[in-house]
Amino acid sequence: MSDRCILLSHGSGGKLSHQLIGELFLKAFDNELLAPLNDQAVFSIASSETPAPRLAFTTDSYVVSPIFFPGGDIGTLAVCGTINDLAMGGAEPLYLSASFIIEEGLGMDELERIVHSMARTAEQAGVKIVTGDTKVVERGKGDKIFINTAGIGIVRGGVTLSPARCSPGDLIIVSGYVGDHGIAVMAQREGIQMEVPVASDCAPLHALVREMLSIEGAVKALRDPTRGGLATTLNEFAASSGHGMIVREEAVPVREEVRGACELLGLDPLYLANEGKLVAVVARDSATHVLDAMRKNHLGRQSAIVGEVLAEPQRRVLLETAVGNTRVLDMLTGEQLPRIC
Repeated sequence: MSDRCILLSHGSGGKLSHQLIGELFLKAFDNELLAPLNDQAVFSIASSETPAPRLAFTTDSYVVSPIFFPGGDIGTLAVCGTINDLAMGGAEPLYLSASFIIEEGLGMDELERIVHSMARTAEQAGVKIVTGDTKVVERGKGDKIFINTAGIGIVRGGVTLSPARCSPGDLIIVSGYVGDHGIAVMAQREGIQMEVPVASDCAPLHALVREMLSIEGAVKALRDPTRGGLATTLNEFAASSGHGMIVREEAVPVREEVRGACELLGLDPLYLANEGKLVAVVARDSATHVLDAMRKNHLGRQSAIVGEVLAEPQRRVLLETAVGNTRVLDMLTGEQLPRIC
């Protein structure tokens, strides 16, 4: 590829567009469904299972700034985020789309790094990027690159996850340290030098979910606590279920360096974004089995029970603080850290 930066003509649909697709995207994402370069990928799912499996379909856009950060980049984020959105519905991710809005002037080296990062992450997760789109906007009309990914997955018969299934007495589990992604991006953005650097936790969670769902009937609800963090996710669960939730501050895994950075910046780790963690509500009598299954997966080794579902107060989340007080843990208002995913 002779030009080493993206030009408006790369998004024209003409020669340079085809050159970009053929020499970069097609090579990186190479598979039989993408190869025809149709506007859509058409595929069938044949199954003799009873009850029949269902499809899950999701989409999300990624505008993180900066586009490269410790532990990942916008490409890793786009693939993992959509995989995780599928996984939280109990789906095995199958196919992704990838649409790029690229600002004129973005270095070709940067774009190649992002695309190869996406290809590597998708391959490691066992999913395929099978369709996509590329647009280029004028210099100053974007912020380097925005990515939209959509995904389709299959939900096996018998799997039903919903906050509406939560009942008083159920336990709340988080899969590991919270706040890593938020602090990693914030430190990179602001040029903050940390004595012990924090890397984003960006990771696909579908394999971890698969192991959790092997404990039949135990898991009632799942969500990845991205924007708004653990506190916002629990408030969403409380609103959907109609029940209350209580979380014990000392039980929530938080790295010391993240806690220190939060104290310095005036942030609350319970509201920080995560891109490789999940929150689960599980039946009390199965919680130990689910926890054991999670800890066998490297992405769930620090899993912990952090709270439980309450009958009262309805639709509210309480925080039991480290000193034994209890206060309302409200949903995030405003934007604690913009452009975080």
